[in-house]
Amino acid sequence: MIIPSSPAPIKSAAGAPSRIATDACGCHNLPTMDYFQYKNGELYCEDLPVAKIAAEVGTPLYIYSKATFLHHYRQIATAFAELNPTICYSIKSCGNINICRMLAGEGCGFDVTSGGELYRALQAGGDASKMIFAGVGKSDEEIRMAIDAGIAAFNLESEEEIENVDRVAASMNRQAVGAIRVNPDVDPKTHAKTTTGKKETKFGVDLERAERVFDQYRNLKHLRIAGIHIHIGSPVYEIQPYIDAVNKITALIDRLTQRGHKIEWFDVGGGFGVNYQRPDQAHPITEHAKALVPLLKGKPYRIAFEPGRYIAGNSGVLLTQVLYRKKGGSKQFIIVDAGMNDLIRPTLYESYHHIWPVHPTPDNVPAQRSVETVPNNGEVVDVVGPICESGDYLAKDRLLPHTQRGDLLCVFTAGAYGFSMSSNYNNRRRAAEVLVDGNSYTVIRRRENYEDLVALERV
Repeated sequence: MIIPSSPAPIKSAAGAPSRIATDACGCHNLPTMDYFQYKNGELYCEDLPVAKIAAEVGTPLYIYSKATFLHHYRQIATAFAELNPTICYSIKSCGNINICRMLAGEGCGFDVTSGGELYRALQAGGDASKMIFAGVGKSDEEIRMAIDAGIAAFNLESEEEIENVDRVAASMNRQAVGAIRVNPDVDPKTHAKTTTGKKETKFGVDLERAERVFDQYRNLKHLRIAGIHIHIGSPVYEIQPYIDAVNKITALIDRLTQRGHKIEWFDVGGGFGVNYQRPDQAHPITEHAKALVPLLKGKPYRIAFEPGRYIAGNSGVLLTQVLYRKKGGSKQFIIVDAGMNDLIRPTLYESYHHIWPVHPTPDNVPAQRSVETVPNNGEVVDVVGPICESGDYLAKDRLLPHTQRGDLLCVFTAGAYGFSMSSNYNNRRRAAEVLVDGNSYTVIRRRENYEDLVALERV
């Protein structure tokens, strides 16, 4: 199996990534952040005031920055260029077809986890030969769909799945290609619900039995096992777990090679952390590359990565409008028009998202986005939504500038697992999505209307 590599990033004459990574929007050059900045006392996305978009499109509203998406993709491509890797964007993080089309135009591949994501990637013009299908519960229909599309490989998560992919491929008189997902049993030190590389997860096979699995299935007629895949979790803020995992897997590959197995590629996964709380919270991708490239350079097999959050996280924000203020005992509530159906991460993962007014007072324009930022004349509030759940909140006990009805709040770092995990709970219409390019924007997904909520139920 040969997985085409992603092309090298476009560079300027100075050697830096082109306009996207430089001071494209008149903001500070941000090596690991984004192009959402306060200018003239209000929040901009690139060269466009976000309040202007909200006035025309409404709220709740997801706003994405094209410059940031491309900047972060090119950062990864540049950092790992010595490996000539295949970069497979994880569609589950933020899968709007227009964003996928934009990344496909850069030569990016795709990590898909369902038939729907595969369809989306293909409809976006993605190259099937640079698509990897992951997930523990692939149906026969999805397996057939992926084989027909000509994907690069299945990431295989269990012995029964290996046998089933071989059976389905045989029924089609085709040969499938796979990589066994191996749990390196390292602790990524992230949230329990997003830890995926320990033994005690539903993903992959344990490192201790990996060689036995390779031996057991080395002579399948319709499934060629050609690689190894790992994914230790997300978001991961330390580099050492990656080093430990890569060292364990490269040693495994050496042992498999000695046993006569031909390993054609190693998919290192993704999960690189992003800056939710502070501008220095996550290591720049260059630091990950500095540690990992020496461990992988010169290997006789291809390398792949599956970043999602790193590309999308700081590329999007959620705008919401204050509806009411309310006292409840010792609590001060700020009730906004975005709820847990729009952004479930805070209640699902206890995740922190920086929240700040779109139009702060002059003495509250933040120098940087940080959990340590203290507003002038601030108040401690819970920012909550309109949904009938006590778990419907965007922030708890948060020190924010004083806000009132009609004010716009921005929820930052919402590009990854924001809209993609949204729902119609309480029969709420899902938000619109907007992509900003310089001083213009495009509605890339319209806001749902009430008919959309019942359309599929009319019989």
